[in-house]
This record gives sequence, C-alpha cells and structure tokens, in this order.
Amino acid sequence: MSLISESLEAPPVAVSITGLRKSFGEKVVLDGVDLTIRRGEFVVLLGRSGTGKTTLLRLLTGLEAPDAGEVLVPGRRTTVYQEARLVPSKRVLGNVTIGQRRSRSAREAGLRALAEVHLDGKARQWPATLSGGEAQRVALARALVREPELLLLDEPFAALDALTRLQMQELVGELVARHRPAVLMVTHDVDEAVRLADRVLVLDAGRFAADREIDVPRPRQRTDPRALRHQAELLAALGVTPGSAP
Repeated sequence: MSLISESLEAPPVAVSITGLRKSFGEKVVLDGVDLTIRRGEFVVLLGRSGTGKTTLLRLLTGLEAPDAGEVLVPGRRTTVYQEARLVPSKRVLGNVTIGQRRSRSAREAGLRALAEVHLDGKARQWPATLSGGEAQRVALARALVREPELLLLDEPFAALDALTRLQMQELVGELVARHRPAVLMVTHDVDEAVRLADRVLVLDAGRFAADREIDVPRPRQRTDPRALRHQAELLAALGVTPGSAP
C-alpha cells in the first residue's frame, strides 16, 4: 500500500520517505528508497541520466504517485526548474505573485522577494527583456515568496553560462541559509553539489549508492583539500575514475 501525505512530521524532519518503489512498465526506477531531509538541510541528488532523479522530484511534488512506500512532505513546497517558465504576458512582479490573491500584502511580498534576488528595479519589466540569469532569479523569487517548507530544484543552473551559474549558486546558498527550507536539488555537476550541499546522495539502479555529509566550512573554496576529497569520492560512486569520461 502506498501513501502520499501533505502532513508534516514534527520538526526537525521536513521530508520522510520509506520503502519507496516506482516502476514504468517493467522498468523499476526507484526500488525501496528511504530518505529523510530535515528543516534547513540542503540535499543534492547526483546520478547518471535515467537513474530516477527527476522521478523522485516528481513524486515529492505530487506529479507522480508511488507504487509502494510512504512519502510524507510539507504542504508548502515549490519547484524551480532548468527553464524559468515565466508567463510572457505578465510583468516580472506578476510572475512572482502568480496564483496568489491580488492584494497589497501580496504585492509587497513580491517586491521583497525581488529585492532578495537583486531585481527590485525590474518589477515592471516583461520577461522577454530579461537575461537567462535574471529570468532564473525571478523563478527563484516566485518560489520563495510562497515561504516554502520544501524547495525542489531541478537542475536550475544548467542552462546558464559559467559565470552566471557561479553567481546563482552563491545567491541560492545565501537565500537557503536565510529562509531555512528543506532543499532537494538535482544536478549533474559534482563541483556544484559539493559547493552547495550539506549532504550529497548518489542514485544508481533505483537505490542510493552513496550518502555523503559535506564537512567543509562555508564559504567553500574549490581548491580546499576536503572539497576535492569529497568530489573524488562522489565521482567514484558515479563510476568515474581519473582519466575516464564522465
């Protein structure tokens, strides 16, 4: 018997998954997965393409139902995707507050969220006038204005150039530290995972092949020997050895 519930366990647990199984036809994508994410914890999920990372996110959003197991998630949860998914016919502020009741308080909350992502001067602009990084910041503001207890990030920086990606990583780290939601982020970038995460999980063959706590003080330097050690361990868990292609 499977269960998806929007009932939140007592703090500090935000997400609790036990015995999760999901198949598509004869292909088993997730097989007996257990996972706990605590309030304020930043968890990053790594894995090769087709290992079930996006399926796990979709189960947490409620877009997919498990075949077996239990998924307990907070009622307030939001997702930021690789594409900003802004509505072209709405101005920036309208995109941030979309789906909310029109009110002075909603407008003020939207403006505060835009200020947090350093776009307070862009509220009346149209999405078409924004750069890729600015559009992703609007998507992040839209997520945060809802004060989520769970923030899901599905490769949110993959389409950005290298410099903008680094800037967005820093911004997301700051915002998560300030708002303290539970976070689960999917990425293919091991360096990014070590830079941002409290814990990194590696998904392989439907199960977690690794669960590593990142014990590197923030702000993290890419050349820190501890960060490099974690990267090497995670690459090994992904089946990548020095000199081999990822």
